[in-house]
Amino acid sequence: MARKIVLQDFTAHKHDHAKCVFDAVADAESICSARQERLTPIRKTVLELVWKSHKPVKAYDLLTQLSEFHERPAPPTVYRALDFLQEAGLVHKIQSINAYVGCADPGRTHQGQFLICRKCGDIAELDDASLTSRISENAKRVGFRVETETIEVTGLCKECQ
Repeated sequence: MARKIVLQDFTAHKHDHAKCVFDAVADAESICSARQERLTPIRKTVLELVWKSHKPVKAYDLLTQLSEFHERPAPPTVYRALDFLQEAGLVHKIQSINAYVGCADPGRTHQGQFLICRKCGDIAELDDASLTSRISENAKRVGFRVETETIEVTGLCKECQ
């Protein structure tokens, strides 16, 4: 059985967020360099804002925060930056709440399973290769090829139970 990996857990709010932001930017610079792409000032700021806390953030909230650092950003600017960051594997979109979180393991291609606390809004990212494999196998049996998989589970974190 594949090992279950907890990539980002619910204790994240109890540590130094500045280090998370610093590490996320360093990872982004390395990934962008390897892809021969630019981490523009807007993209970098959006990434920093996503990593500012471990709660999901909506694009329009990012737009408001971005206006503190860049003059008159428009919604397409934020969406383009988020698309770029998502394509580079640096952020994940949480579809059920239409919000974004930083990827805890951006250097590795993986599918995500997200545990979302309905009370405090914190998110834990899991990567269970055996679950991903099982979904792909079951899909294949019915003639379907999985391209991406994101599982979102809503409940209560340890602190909110």
